[in-house]
Amino acid sequence: MMKLIEGGVTAAQGFSASGIHCGIRRNTSKNDLSLIVSSTPASAAAVYTTNLVKGAPLTVTKAHIADGKARAIICNSGNANTCNADGIEIAEGMAALVAEKTGIAANDVVVASTGVIGQPLSLDPIRNGMDELVGKLSESGSRDAALGIMTTDTVPKEVAVEFTLGGKTCRIGGIAKGSGMIHPNMATMLVFITTDCAIAPDLLQKALSGDIQNTFNMISIDGDTSTNDMVVVLANGLAGNAEITSEGEDFTAFMQALNTVTVGLCRMIAGDGEGATKLLECQVSGAKTLSVAKTVAKSVICSSLLKAAMFGADANWGRVLCAIGYSGADVDVNKIDVSFKSNKGTIDVCKNGAGIAFSEEKAKEILLEKEIEILVALNDGEYSSTAWGCDLTYDYVKINGDYRT
Repeated sequence: MMKLIEGGVTAAQGFSASGIHCGIRRNTSKNDLSLIVSSTPASAAAVYTTNLVKGAPLTVTKAHIADGKARAIICNSGNANTCNADGIEIAEGMAALVAEKTGIAANDVVVASTGVIGQPLSLDPIRNGMDELVGKLSESGSRDAALGIMTTDTVPKEVAVEFTLGGKTCRIGGIAKGSGMIHPNMATMLVFITTDCAIAPDLLQKALSGDIQNTFNMISIDGDTSTNDMVVVLANGLAGNAEITSEGEDFTAFMQALNTVTVGLCRMIAGDGEGATKLLECQVSGAKTLSVAKTVAKSVICSSLLKAAMFGADANWGRVLCAIGYSGADVDVNKIDVSFKSNKGTIDVCKNGAGIAFSEEKAKEILLEKEIEILVALNDGEYSSTAWGCDLTYDYVKINGDYRT
């Protein structure tokens, strides 16, 4: 039994969080520093960007959780601390400040940053804000922490679920930021997930690494992969379940709960793409292999022409076929069916790779909704996959034309 609950990253037992404005960002009304703390040592797992240019916090975090343990996460927004000569020093300094104010060992601190690349980051505002940041730690602080990691996001992103393992009630929740520079693989963003489930570090890493292949690696906003992508999971075991040390029924249940949280965050990230007005979800079915299904779904959701058509509520299904055709996937184009779906209904627009008569008025009504499903049936096998994205709007260019200045 699993249900959605409130609480985000502090829904699980033993976790507190906070977020403040410390002065990294010019806008004093926006939080720019967040902290998440577990009351006890936790198993830790993470995945990182595939970009060869990586932010200094990723290097520091990878070293700090090499033993599979962590207790805290500190993250700033407004500055990526990437391509800076003193980047490692600054990231280590952030961990040291957490250690100084909380008593948690510096090498048990995950460090993350997001924002402008190549701008020096001073420790001074972070140092000056630490007393307030630690003082505001709360079991209801998830929203403040979610606000503190945002850049061009327009809304905070939080998800949490409650489930049962071995008769024990467990919780898992997370927060995320992600709006632009989002493209597989990873899905350019920061995601912090916490759980009170007891699970060994190697199994936690296995669960996370497996999950992202069908969730965060299936998002695309604009085709750019960032330098600071990171997904981190902390599991402190306070739920009291028997520790998951091998695959089996409990591991499967944990994977399902984790996936519920990550899919929820994926949809929030995709729907909040820079300048976006619509969440796009491409569902591919009937593929001969999983690889084919994923390749097709990604190609469709990445198509700038298709994204622009969805902004204009134009049922230009030819752009779906075009994206499938150049994807490199092994498909029979003469078997492909395409439909568009939203809360206003479903309309078939293509059968067996060819256009069919449909009502443009009905299609427009369907595509004017905030959430659009692009349904692609390959009719060539049993595999399926889903990818998420958003429409491409005038505001995307406006946001990124002066992002730094």
